[in-house]
Amino acid sequence: MESHVRTIMKALSWRVIATLITFTVAWIVTGELKFAAEIGLADTTIKLGAYYLHERTWMRVAFGKLKTPEYQI
Repeated sequence: MESHVRTIMKALSWRVIATLITFTVAWIVTGELKFAAEIGLADTTIKLGAYYLHERTWMRVAFGKLKTPEYQI
């Protein structure tokens, strides 16, 4: 099981990468630096929250999880 802090850090690290991609594509398409930054910021804000909720929801789903053994040698 992951802690909330770990889930948040995973979300933040991925969002940095994804924001740079979104910003770059928006800048290439529009040619406007300020507008591309606004798109990147809006995209990041929305998707950061969505990612966190997605991860926490999957933590509750049993599908594909391995059971922890009662003991280990």
